Amino acid sequence: MIFDLRFLPEVEEDVIGGYLWYEEKARGLGEEFLRVFYACANELIRNALLYQKVYGDFRRRLLRRFPYAIYFRIEKYEIVVFGLFHCARDPRSIKLNLSDRK
Repeated sequence: MIFDLRFLPEVEEDVIGGYLWYEEKARGLGEEFLRVFYACANELIRNALLYQKVYGDFRRRLLRRFPYAIYFRIEKYEIVVFGLFHCARDPRSIKLNLSDRK
């Protein structure tokens, strides 16, 4: 099944934060981070059901090469991305952030 893809406004802040951090570490690495994020997010359109639920109805898609995860829910015929979080964060913090973004 193919879904529509929608991002909550807070996801932009998450992505920009990751981009800035990686770009500060090495020029061009932030751009690579963005490419990987958008490639993984777009893959959800076709394969969202491959990813298991981790918090209630929230599912998680790990990014390739970078220690980040996309958290999303499937709502009717669309995928709603709720956040992009670093995998080293406290899982309770991630869960709290996701519930705040509903």
